Amino acid sequence: MSCIHKRLKRTKSEEQAFQEQVRRVAQENGKRLGLEGDPDLQFLLVGGELVKIRSSRWKKIRFFKLQEDCKTFWHESHNPFRRKQTFSIDDIDSVRQGRQSEGLNKHTNSGDEDQCFSIIFKGSKKNLDLMAANREVAKQWVSGLDKIISNMLNLSRQQKSEHWIINCMRKADKNDDNKMTLKELKHFLRQVNIEVDDTYAADIFKKCDKSNSGSLEGSEIEHFYDLLTHREEIDVIYGKYAQTEGQMSARDLLNFLLNEQREQVPMEDALKLIDKYEVDETAKQKKCMSKDGFLMYLHQAEGSVLNPAHKQVYQDMHQPLNHYYISSSHNTYLMADQLKGPSSTEAYIKALMKSCRCVELDCWDGANGEPVIYHGYTLTSKVLFRDVIKAINDYAFKTSDYPVILSLENHCTVDQQKLMAHYLVSILGDALVSKPLGNTMPTDFPSPEELKGKFLIKGKRLNKLDACLNNNSLLEEDTVSEEDEAADCKENGQKAKSKKSKIKLAKELSDVVIYCKSVHFNGFEHAKEKQAFYEMSSFKESKAFNLAENSATAYMHHNMDKLSRIYPAGSRTDSSNYNPVPTWNVGCQIVALNFQTPSKEMHINQGRFLPNGASGYILKPEFQRSLSSQFDPNTLSRGPWLKRKTFNVMVISAQQLPKLNKDKQKSIVDPLVRVEIYGVPADNASKETHYIDNNGFNPMWNERFVFDIHVPELAMVRFVVEDYDSTSQNDLIGQYCLPLTSVQNGYRHVPLLTKRGDVISSAGLFMHFMLTDAQ
Repeated sequence: MSCIHKRLKRTKSEEQAFQEQVRRVAQENGKRLGLEGDPDLQFLLVGGELVKIRSSRWKKIRFFKLQEDCKTFWHESHNPFRRKQTFSIDDIDSVRQGRQSEGLNKHTNSGDEDQCFSIIFKGSKKNLDLMAANREVAKQWVSGLDKIISNMLNLSRQQKSEHWIINCMRKADKNDDNKMTLKELKHFLRQVNIEVDDTYAADIFKKCDKSNSGSLEGSEIEHFYDLLTHREEIDVIYGKYAQTEGQMSARDLLNFLLNEQREQVPMEDALKLIDKYEVDETAKQKKCMSKDGFLMYLHQAEGSVLNPAHKQVYQDMHQPLNHYYISSSHNTYLMADQLKGPSSTEAYIKALMKSCRCVELDCWDGANGEPVIYHGYTLTSKVLFRDVIKAINDYAFKTSDYPVILSLENHCTVDQQKLMAHYLVSILGDALVSKPLGNTMPTDFPSPEELKGKFLIKGKRLNKLDACLNNNSLLEEDTVSEEDEAADCKENGQKAKSKKSKIKLAKELSDVVIYCKSVHFNGFEHAKEKQAFYEMSSFKESKAFNLAENSATAYMHHNMDKLSRIYPAGSRTDSSNYNPVPTWNVGCQIVALNFQTPSKEMHINQGRFLPNGASGYILKPEFQRSLSSQFDPNTLSRGPWLKRKTFNVMVISAQQLPKLNKDKQKSIVDPLVRVEIYGVPADNASKETHYIDNNGFNPMWNERFVFDIHVPELAMVRFVVEDYDSTSQNDLIGQYCLPLTSVQNGYRHVPLLTKRGDVISSAGLFMHFMLTDAQ
């Protein structure tokens, strides 16, 4: 392999100097993270050997270590093409102590529990399953990782940005001499996503090189950093309101909050912001806010587009369950497409950790009498029903306390159904709702608040609900019609039948279905006259869209006392998604999407359930809950839903957009921003800026858009940043979505998420919003 370039070996003194530099850099970065001198951080920086586990036979010792940027992990690889592998702290979703992954469960012994831990990555990257020498070492790895992840998350966007820029500067310093030549400066600019011509780069360099030494060092690099990160748009806003000796007094800041941000707050709030975010002690003592303090405030939750009050549960959670939109997943067990993708307990954990509150289980007879979950009639892999229920029990209430619905699609024989019922009862225990709440026959759903920490089973039932209060004896089993979705799958597949097929249902499985009994939909009149409130129907997307378009008001009234579940067409073999908005518009609660497929539709779903403490439950507007309502999203007759607004949006600038093609140094993005509105048909709209050549670091647009909104309570706003390409489809750089009712007025920073919905650490948009009553 002589063709591989090797770095020249350092002399002993050079190596000592280099190691001292590394130590100093690590110390600075640790300080920036608030972990200066922390023993867990020091442990990770020294690193150590761990056993990497891929299978029962593939268990290899590898060295792992945190690099001096305190953000990148390095581990050795024996693959000749990937000698050194790295991953960023930003790539990690969570760290699990013990045998808490499918791999460790399968490939290690229960006696190894204390030595094992897993690093779970965002997106589709495989888990890293590891084993330490003993319990204490495993504990220290987990503790150190958790600490860094937590502290990194708690940095403000400004601090993350500073951390990122400074470390990019270090990477550009090729010879580690703490100086920056013109060539290194140009390399650095490309790293941070700016392409400049040679003359411009030379001008910046000359401006900063006060000593005329041909390289920047010390205060000259600081000056270059200040020039680079200087934000002209903040100067303009700050200059307008800083009317007290060049600074913002508390009164000036209050004027800004009242007039620009449209926040009806007292003087006390302005003083609190100064106390909280002012970085200059002299200014703080004078009860003033400097420009740096002002920028710090704009980067915090108070300066974000999402109303901070909506980050917690703020809605009434005591309404009946069917009065809420419920975050719901389809084919939850799949990690990829529904023809040959893997089934996994990991898919359930990921959905539940995103506050999904309704998961789907396709249950089939498995080997050795053990029921399994997979997509029937396909090549998708199988996972044990028992393992899935254990995973659900362990992770259901980590991010939200509100109830989880297990939607069973049952294809099992009676004996395996009995085992399913046994696992549900024994594993979920008291958390399983196995009889109605209270001692009398209910006439309505309990509320999410009453069902906190509880599991509801959705499936077929042999009799009416009052049977469980009357102790009516029944046959041990009987036949029921197959689930609608199961029948649809057969129609799309190989076993089309003229009649709806029947299945035998075990009494034990029937008895755990309380508030979500599956029934076939035979029309709104039939449902109104014949169906009890707890009898719910599932609708294929095409059927639901048809009803939403042609019988919108009737559909909405149906959803006022019953639950409706919508699912994707079986023809979506690639696990693509449909637009959930039209069915939310008519009050459908369980709008099930393929969580495993990153898409615009999933971005909208993530935005819909972003507020209310990311609880997975959003209270429907009053006009979708009131029996007197005649709301129809398609015709918009006069009524309490019609609250016409004008939504003014100004796209000002973006900061630190990521490079899309990191392998090509000269690949710089040409960003544009699109603002999209999703809601009732009259409100759907999309407008975009021009693109900016070769600048992903600090592009500025200053473009204004106006949207007419008719039903603000149903409107969703999505921001999309794309890399313009004249010859092919634009590439997504980042996106963010939230309900219009959660948007704060005024100058706001908008965070950006990846296609998979993960935060892009230091990137964002700076915008101005104003939602006013239409004239």
